[in-house]
Amino acid sequence: MTFFTDVTVRGYELDTQGHLNQAVYLQYAEHARWELLRAAGLSQEKLLAGGVGPVALEVNVKYARELRGGDRVRVSCRFVYGEGKTFRVEQRIVKEDGTTAAEITGVAGMLDLSSRRLIADPAGHLAQLADHPELLEG
Repeated sequence: MTFFTDVTVRGYELDTQGHLNQAVYLQYAEHARWELLRAAGLSQEKLLAGGVGPVALEVNVKYARELRGGDRVRVSCRFVYGEGKTFRVEQRIVKEDGTTAAEITGVAGMLDLSSRRLIADPAGHLAQLADHPELLEG
């Protein structure tokens, strides 16, 4: 399942050329990831109480189209699980006209906050904690 959230580009997020600052694309992606976790019933407080937290291990941004102040975009997020302790995060920032502005891909994991090690089976662990685990299925 692909989750999404909508964002409007704000003026203070622009660079001197009037484009969305490159770092803000990462902030939009981070926002969508947390919104997905929240919608699944996994607030930061609940994750902390469970002794785990998400960690980004690798992030790649492919910029395709510029964004300007006032543009409304949809930021998608999908977790793709495989074997092992890590999983892929696939995201797109899409303009209202359907044009892809950026693709963000990465590798993430769930950190055991006491041992400071990645947990095995992040999909299963998240599903056990979540109120709506179906939202986390890639």
